[in-house]
Amino acid sequence: MTEQRYLVTGAAGFIGSNLCRRLLRDGNSVTGLDSFTDYYPRWVKDKNLDDLKGRERFQLLEQDINETDCRRLLERHDIVFHLAAQAGVRGSWGSSFTAYTRYNIEATQRLLEAAKSAPLKKFLYASSSSVYGSCPDLPMSEQSRLYPYSPYGVSKLAAEHLCSLYFRNYGVPTSSFRFFTVYGPGQRPDMAFHKFLKSVLEERPLTVFGDGSQTRDFTYIDDIVEGLISAVSRSRPGEIYNLGGGNRKKLFDVFPILEKICKKELRLQSQPRQKGDVTDTYADIRKSREHLGFAPQTSLQEGLELEWKWVRKLYASDENKSTYKA
Repeated sequence: MTEQRYLVTGAAGFIGSNLCRRLLRDGNSVTGLDSFTDYYPRWVKDKNLDDLKGRERFQLLEQDINETDCRRLLERHDIVFHLAAQAGVRGSWGSSFTAYTRYNIEATQRLLEAAKSAPLKKFLYASSSSVYGSCPDLPMSEQSRLYPYSPYGVSKLAAEHLCSLYFRNYGVPTSSFRFFTVYGPGQRPDMAFHKFLKSVLEERPLTVFGDGSQTRDFTYIDDIVEGLISAVSRSRPGEIYNLGGGNRKKLFDVFPILEKICKKELRLQSQPRQKGDVTDTYADIRKSREHLGFAPQTSLQEGLELEWKWVRKLYASDENKSTYKA
């Protein structure tokens, strides 16, 4: 692969840091940008960057997109992966929504405005299955009607629309990718599998919101990264793509897999269903297969085994165990 100059926003996050590693492995130059918001502890993000800092072709910028000279920044890059966002469905209600408008909508618009005059080859935006919300179609295709069920989903859909508008009006070569429940080593500490595995490690009950019958299409991190890498050469400007893992299961069906992996009997405690949590997600990935050659490879058990190994290593020190209460 010819060396390209990449900008990855949200580079210290779960997906961003894994993508940076893959791009560097291919011999590319990567600028990672991250504002290190306090949505979860900084030390987790610093861990994500441990093996990236100091690499010859990697530069880290600790900056807020909303306070950055975006035009100058984009002029130095060929391809943008815009992954930076305020995450979390449950945290997006009430006064917290101002963070979602700032980091998900306003930041995206600033980048796109700068991209109008930048010689970019691709602007690849990380969206979310949350834009589907309570969509009745299963599986959910890129043509399905969108019914966001949380303020977070609304903010991601708004950013998608901005990408589409800047492509149609200004020719900015945008494509958007709807991620379905990404998991694996490096997963954010507020996400279910990370919380479950940390609870097992600490011999605490696993908190289950709702009755456990909700389904998710779980997607392993390496499969997401491979889909994004393929998108560099194969995605079509103006298009939207689902990236799902084909591992759709009811939540309760995951627990026997966890027991087998962790070699422990799980204790569960139920809590009411949370506002914004949808009943089902399930990706129709036919378009991604056709356009990108996307073909997820990792089974749920294999992926969870790797995440379990990573969680045990992450919380090996007592200091890390006490820093974040899952």
